[in-house]
Amino acid sequence: MKEYKLRAWELAALCALCVSLCVGTWAQGRQQDISSSLVRLHVIAASDESGEQELKLRVRDNVLEYLTPVLDKAGSPEEAQRIISEELPNIKAAAEECAEGRRVSVTLGQEYYPTREYEGFSLPAGQYKSLRVMLGEGEGHNWWCVVFPPLCVSAAEQNRALDAMSEPERGLITEENGYELRFRIVELWGELMEILDK
Repeated sequence: MKEYKLRAWELAALCALCVSLCVGTWAQGRQQDISSSLVRLHVIAASDESGEQELKLRVRDNVLEYLTPVLDKAGSPEEAQRIISEELPNIKAAAEECAEGRRVSVTLGQEYYPTREYEGFSLPAGQYKSLRVMLGEGEGHNWWCVVFPPLCVSAAEQNRALDAMSEPERGLITEENGYELRFRIVELWGELMEILDK
Protein backbone atom coordinates (compact mmCIF):
# COMPACT_ATOMS: atom_id res chain seq x y z
CA MET A 1 0.00 0.00 0.00
CA LYS A 2 1.26 3.42 -0.97
CA GLU A 3 1.93 5.88 1.86
CA TYR A 4 0.33 9.32 1.41
CA LYS A 5 2.28 12.38 2.53
CA LEU A 6 0.72 15.77 3.00
CA ARG A 7 2.00 18.40 0.61
CA ALA A 8 3.15 21.71 2.07
CA TRP A 9 0.05 23.59 0.84
CA GLU A 10 -2.25 20.89 2.26
CA LEU A 11 -0.53 21.11 5.62
CA ALA A 12 -0.76 24.92 5.56
CA ALA A 13 -4.47 24.76 4.69
CA LEU A 14 -5.10 22.25 7.47
CA CYS A 15 -3.26 24.45 10.00
CA ALA A 16 -5.18 27.54 8.83
CA LEU A 17 -8.47 25.66 9.22
CA CYS A 18 -7.53 24.54 12.75
CA VAL A 19 -6.53 28.07 13.76
CA SER A 20 -9.75 29.50 12.26
CA LEU A 21 -11.89 27.00 14.15
CA CYS A 22 -10.10 27.73 17.44
CA VAL A 23 -10.33 31.51 16.98
CA GLY A 24 -14.00 31.22 15.95
CA THR A 25 -14.83 29.14 19.01
CA TRP A 26 -13.05 31.63 21.28
CA ALA A 27 -14.74 34.63 19.61
CA GLN A 28 -18.18 33.07 19.84
CA GLY A 29 -17.63 32.33 23.54
CA ARG A 30 -16.51 35.90 24.26
CA GLN A 31 -19.44 37.41 22.36
CA GLN A 32 -21.86 35.13 24.22
CA ASP A 33 -20.25 36.10 27.55
CA ILE A 34 -20.78 39.77 26.76
CA SER A 35 -24.27 39.41 25.30
CA SER A 36 -25.49 37.27 28.21
CA SER A 37 -24.55 40.01 30.67
CA LEU A 38 -26.50 42.78 28.89
CA VAL A 39 -30.04 43.78 27.96
CA ARG A 40 -30.17 46.34 25.16
CA LEU A 41 -32.81 48.89 24.16
CA HIS A 42 -33.71 49.45 20.50
CA VAL A 43 -36.09 52.27 19.55
CA ILE A 44 -37.10 52.46 15.88
CA ALA A 45 -38.74 55.53 14.32
CA ALA A 46 -41.74 55.30 11.98
CA SER A 47 -39.73 57.02 9.21
CA ASP A 48 -36.66 59.17 8.61
CA GLU A 49 -38.61 62.44 8.51
CA SER A 50 -37.14 64.88 11.03
CA GLY A 51 -40.38 65.04 13.03
CA GLU A 52 -40.47 61.25 13.35
CA GLN A 53 -36.83 61.16 14.43
CA GLU A 54 -37.52 63.78 17.12
CA LEU A 55 -40.57 61.82 18.23
CA LYS A 56 -38.42 58.67 18.51
CA LEU A 57 -36.12 60.48 20.95
CA ARG A 58 -39.05 61.70 23.06
CA VAL A 59 -40.39 58.13 23.22
CA ARG A 60 -36.91 56.89 24.16
CA ASP A 61 -36.68 59.44 26.98
CA ASN A 62 -40.10 58.49 28.35
CA VAL A 63 -39.35 54.75 28.20
CA LEU A 64 -36.01 55.27 29.99
CA GLU A 65 -37.62 57.53 32.58
CA TYR A 66 -40.09 54.77 33.38
CA LEU A 67 -37.70 51.82 33.09
CA THR A 68 -34.59 53.07 34.91
CA PRO A 69 -36.04 53.06 38.46
CA VAL A 70 -37.89 49.80 37.77
CA LEU A 71 -34.60 48.08 36.84
CA ASP A 72 -32.82 49.36 39.96
CA LYS A 73 -34.09 46.19 41.66
CA ALA A 74 -32.40 43.92 39.09
CA GLY A 75 -29.23 42.24 40.32
CA SER A 76 -28.56 40.13 37.21
CA PRO A 77 -29.34 40.11 33.47
CA GLU A 78 -31.84 37.29 34.04
CA GLU A 79 -33.63 39.31 36.70
CA ALA A 80 -33.64 42.38 34.43
CA GLN A 81 -35.17 40.30 31.62
CA ARG A 82 -37.85 38.95 33.98
CA ILE A 83 -38.71 42.47 35.19
CA ILE A 84 -38.84 43.85 31.64
CA SER A 85 -41.01 40.94 30.52
CA GLU A 86 -43.48 41.61 33.35
CA GLU A 87 -43.40 45.37 32.64
CA LEU A 88 -43.99 45.19 28.85
CA PRO A 89 -47.56 46.60 29.10
CA ASN A 90 -46.32 49.52 31.24
CA ILE A 91 -43.33 50.12 28.95
CA LYS A 92 -45.73 50.22 26.00
CA ALA A 93 -47.94 52.70 27.88
CA ALA A 94 -44.89 54.92 28.58
CA ALA A 95 -43.99 54.84 24.88
CA GLU A 96 -47.59 55.57 23.83
CA GLU A 97 -47.72 58.67 26.08
CA CYS A 98 -45.28 60.39 23.70
CA ALA A 99 -46.08 58.55 20.45
CA GLU A 100 -48.70 61.11 19.32
CA GLY A 101 -51.08 58.41 18.14
CA ARG A 102 -48.47 56.27 16.33
CA ARG A 103 -48.91 52.53 16.69
CA VAL A 104 -46.39 51.23 19.25
CA SER A 105 -45.01 47.71 19.36
CA VAL A 106 -42.91 46.61 22.38
CA THR A 107 -41.18 43.21 22.52
CA LEU A 108 -38.38 41.47 24.40
CA GLY A 109 -36.32 38.97 22.41
CA GLN A 110 -33.03 38.19 20.68
CA GLU A 111 -31.89 40.72 18.11
CA TYR A 112 -28.76 41.25 16.02
CA TYR A 113 -26.80 44.44 16.70
CA PRO A 114 -23.86 45.79 14.69
CA THR A 115 -20.72 46.93 16.50
CA ARG A 116 -21.49 50.00 18.60
CA GLU A 117 -19.02 52.57 19.91
CA TYR A 118 -19.82 54.22 23.23
CA GLU A 119 -17.72 56.72 25.18
CA GLY A 120 -14.72 54.72 26.44
CA PHE A 121 -15.89 51.27 25.28
CA SER A 122 -17.38 49.31 22.40
CA LEU A 123 -19.75 46.36 22.06
CA PRO A 124 -19.10 43.75 19.36
CA ALA A 125 -21.62 42.80 16.70
CA GLY A 126 -23.81 39.84 17.58
CA GLN A 127 -27.09 38.60 19.04
CA TYR A 128 -28.27 40.34 22.23
CA LYS A 129 -31.36 40.18 24.42
CA SER A 130 -33.22 43.29 23.35
CA LEU A 131 -36.16 45.41 24.44
CA ARG A 132 -37.49 46.66 21.10
CA VAL A 133 -39.82 49.67 20.81
CA MET A 134 -41.10 50.19 17.28
CA LEU A 135 -43.14 53.20 16.17
CA GLY A 136 -45.54 52.82 13.25
CA GLU A 137 -44.03 50.63 10.53
CA GLY A 138 -40.53 51.06 11.98
CA GLU A 139 -39.04 52.23 8.68
CA GLY A 140 -36.86 54.99 10.14
CA HIS A 141 -33.43 55.15 11.68
CA ASN A 142 -33.09 53.60 15.07
CA TRP A 143 -31.47 54.36 18.40
CA TRP A 144 -29.97 51.86 20.82
CA CYS A 145 -28.20 51.60 24.14
CA VAL A 146 -27.86 49.18 27.07
CA VAL A 147 -30.57 49.24 29.77
CA PHE A 148 -28.92 46.56 31.93
CA PRO A 149 -26.45 47.36 33.28
CA PRO A 150 -27.69 50.94 32.83
CA LEU A 151 -25.48 52.45 30.10
CA CYS A 152 -28.17 54.75 28.62
CA VAL A 153 -27.05 57.31 31.17
CA SER A 154 -24.28 59.73 32.09
CA ALA A 155 -20.58 58.86 31.90
CA ALA A 156 -20.37 58.60 35.71
CA GLU A 157 -23.19 56.08 35.76
CA GLN A 158 -21.58 54.22 32.84
CA ASN A 159 -18.50 53.69 35.00
CA ARG A 160 -20.71 52.28 37.78
CA ALA A 161 -22.35 49.92 35.28
CA LEU A 162 -19.01 48.79 33.83
CA ASP A 163 -17.92 47.93 37.38
CA ALA A 164 -20.76 45.38 37.45
CA MET A 165 -19.17 43.43 34.58
CA SER A 166 -16.51 40.76 35.12
CA GLU A 167 -12.86 41.67 34.53
CA PRO A 168 -12.58 39.71 31.23
CA GLU A 169 -15.83 41.22 29.87
CA ARG A 170 -14.75 44.74 30.84
CA GLY A 171 -11.26 44.20 29.41
CA LEU A 172 -12.68 43.09 26.08
CA ILE A 173 -14.98 46.06 25.53
CA THR A 174 -12.94 48.88 27.10
CA GLU A 175 -9.66 50.41 26.02
CA GLU A 176 -7.77 48.57 28.76
CA ASN A 177 -5.39 45.67 28.06
CA GLY A 178 -4.94 46.17 24.29
CA TYR A 179 -8.45 45.16 23.35
CA GLU A 180 -8.33 46.14 19.66
CA LEU A 181 -7.27 42.81 18.12
CA ARG A 182 -9.33 40.60 20.45
CA PHE A 183 -12.36 42.84 20.04
CA ARG A 184 -12.00 42.94 16.24
CA ILE A 185 -11.96 39.12 16.11
CA VAL A 186 -15.18 38.97 18.18
CA GLU A 187 -16.72 41.70 16.02
CA LEU A 188 -15.87 39.91 12.76
CA TRP A 189 -17.15 36.61 14.12
CA GLY A 190 -20.50 38.21 15.09
CA GLU A 191 -20.84 39.74 11.62
CA LEU A 192 -20.00 36.40 9.97
CA MET A 193 -22.61 34.57 12.05
CA GLU A 194 -25.25 37.14 11.04
CA ILE A 195 -24.41 36.67 7.34
CA LEU A 196 -24.54 32.86 7.66
CA ASP A 197 -27.91 33.01 9.49
CA LYS A 198 -29.55 34.85 6.57
